[in-house]
Formats: sequence, C-alpha cells, structure tokens
Amino acid sequence: MASELIETQLQEIASESDRAFAMGPFGSNIKAENYCESGVPVIRGTNLGGCGDAPFIPRDFVFLTEAKADELASSSAAPNDIVFVAQGTVGKVGIIPTNTPYRRFVLSQNLMKVTVNPERADPRFIFYFYRSSFGQHEIMSRVNPTGVPCISKPLSSLRQFMVRLPSDVNEQRAIAHILGTLDDKIELNRQVSETLEAIARTIFKSWFVDFDPVRAKTEGRDPGLPQHLAVLFPDSLEDSEMGEIPKGWQVGTLGALCQKPQYGFTASAREKPVGPKFLRITDINKLPWIEWALVPHCEISKEEFDQYRVRTGDVLIARMADPGHGVMIEEDVEAVFASYLIRFRPRDSSYARFVQYWLRSKSYWDLVGARYAGTTRASLNAQVLSAFQIIVPPKPLAAAFAEKIAAIRRRLIGSVAESHSLASIRDTLLPRFISGSLHIRNVERIIGGLQP
Repeated sequence: MASELIETQLQEIASESDRAFAMGPFGSNIKAENYCESGVPVIRGTNLGGCGDAPFIPRDFVFLTEAKADELASSSAAPNDIVFVAQGTVGKVGIIPTNTPYRRFVLSQNLMKVTVNPERADPRFIFYFYRSSFGQHEIMSRVNPTGVPCISKPLSSLRQFMVRLPSDVNEQRAIAHILGTLDDKIELNRQVSETLEAIARTIFKSWFVDFDPVRAKTEGRDPGLPQHLAVLFPDSLEDSEMGEIPKGWQVGTLGALCQKPQYGFTASAREKPVGPKFLRITDINKLPWIEWALVPHCEISKEEFDQYRVRTGDVLIARMADPGHGVMIEEDVEAVFASYLIRFRPRDSSYARFVQYWLRSKSYWDLVGARYAGTTRASLNAQVLSAFQIIVPPKPLAAAFAEKIAAIRRRLIGSVAESHSLASIRDTLLPRFISGSLHIRNVERIIGGLQP
C-alpha cells in the first residue's frame, strides 16, 4: 500500500551538518582571475536546467585551485546536493550527480544548495519535486517581484521551502528511480546524438576542408575509403584563388549553388496548433536539429503559404539576433519561415547536405566573423551571404557525401524523437506522483499506455 503524502519544510529533512544549507560567495571573493584549467569545479547557472532539462549539465566547468576552494569552504557542494538559482534565472534547479569524478564543488555567486538527510528523504525525489509545477510554484512564491528576479533572504527562504513527499523513503526512492531511469536514457540519447553530429562534421572537414583522401592519393597512400568513394577523389591538387584545391573542383559561391534567396514571412507566433509551423531564429539556433515539437504555429493565407513554405533540402540562415546560424530542413513538415531568416534553396538537391555542413565549418564562420567584426549590431543580408565563396566538389562526390550523412542524420533524429517520447512520459508521471494520484504499482500500466 502506498504511504501517505506529507508536507514539510526543507529544514526538517536536511542533513544535520553545519553546511547543509549554503550560498555562493560574494562576487568579490571569486573572480575570473581565480579560474584555472583544473582543480575544484565551480557550479554556475549554466550547469542547472529548467523543467524538462537534464538533472545536471556537467559541461563547461571553470575551476579553482584546492587552496581557493578551501578558502570558500562555506560555499562548498557535493554529489547529491540540490542546487537552486537564487537570483536571475530563478526556478532553475539541479542535483549534483554521484557518477562524477569530482568529490566537491564550489557554488558560484547567486546559487544556493541544500544537503538532504537520506534517512529522512531521497535527494533525487526532492530534486524532482522542485522540478514539478508544485515545486516551481513554491520557489516562485518566494521571489521578490521588483527588479531582477531574486529570492528574498535566500538561505532563510530555502530552509522554509515546503515540500510534499511520501512518508516512506523507500517509496520516494522508487519514484525517483523511475524518473531517473527516463532521464538517464534521455541523457544517453543526447550523448549519442552529439557523437553522431561530431562524426558528420569530421567527415565534412576531412573530405572538403583538409582534402585528406586527395592528399593520401597524391602521396601514394591508401585514402582509407571504400573503392566506390575513393575513385571520386582526384590524385592531385591545383592552385586557385582560394589556395590549393583538389584538381577539377571549382571555386563558387553560396549564391551560385542556390536559387535566388528569399526573406521570410512576417507574422505573430501562436501556441494554438492551428496553421503551419512558424520557424524563427530561436528555433533554428537549437542546432544540430530542429525540435519541431517546440516550434509554434502562425496564421497565413494559402497564397503566402505557397510562397514561404519550406521544403526538404531548404537551408535557412539567421540574418539578425545571432546572425549566421543556419539549418537544413530534413523533414517533410508543413512550415513557413520568419522574416529574420533567409532561405537558400540549392539548385541541385545533391548539394543540400554539403551546404548544411559547410554552414557548420570553420571556413564559413570565419567569413561570418569577418563580416561583422567590430560592429555593435551585427547583421547579415542575402547579398552578403550569396557572395560567400565555397570550394565546390563535383556532383557525384557531393551526392556520395549526402548519402553517407543521411544515414547518420536518420539515426540522430531517431534518437531525438525517442527522447521526446521519454520526456513526455516523465513529464506526465512527475506531477501525478507528486499529487499522489499515481502510485508505484500503477506505473507499468501508465507507461504502457503512453508509449507510441
């Protein structure tokens, strides 16, 4: 039988240690010059997520020396501690994982943490509570409504945060295990997707930037490719206006590879699922894929829809806000694109994948950077982008690259789709566990009903 739900304050289930509650140091006590390449990692707001994100984002750490970390011992944190943002992006919360090579951390300014007594409550369950709508409401109810969002009297408020939980710690652990298993699979899928994307970029760089197969053949070495691919590469280089390029390749431009570029449609995005999807800059910046489930809709006439509709193989590039970011449409989705985007449609679909990964190359970003270096308001336009020079391989090689990359992208997008399904299951289960409307014994039936 399920245990009863109880409500209590964090201070009632916290560890009895002196540093169960802690706050990041004052800004003057931790500065950029204190950071080093290794040592004790500093947890910052970027390592925490909002609802739906990973429990912890163990990337992009900065570090302090052991001596500096000792000096800031009152701001220490450890695995299983639950970390909150106290000022700024209030509502973000994370739990420090146990499978980390680091045994201690230091909180950055504007963060606070609690260490839970595991005999009184399961830390992961407490974390999931504060990721739920119930926990988020509790956090936001403590926010000072004026100025920059911040929690009034952070540590005092944290101690008094209310939490709802099953009275049986074992039931808490069982719930946290189910939710954690889903998050673990989502994280694994993320890692797989990142690896697949890295492989695709590496192939592009090897073939079209470093010309590795050509150089190997020039030196009489095996290019390390299947014969049907190796024969597509020449065995020598020749001079061009862009330096040495493989013999028979051309120096072209983005404009020459594509039809006349087009600016997007001006409309208001709406969440109501009526009308086509409406791609904005914020949607294409979620590289290396478009998360269609998060893209809003818009109202548009049939004539305008025909004009602005995107097709598989279209390339969209941001011209403002974060200019230069581009994405290729890979799925047959009813969608149009917003006015701050520019559409480039390859004249020959064989070159679509080539353009897709050229937009992610250092060569392309060097051109973008040179265009708006030193400006205060960076922007690009169709004319400038069209003039960007590209070393263009012959069509058979571009088509072979497209075929190879398409297989990688199918796996990547499949992994993303599975993660969306798992996140949907997790986000459906979480509030029902917290409210007490769902018990452990019902989980298998509920999950079975949610799976596609």
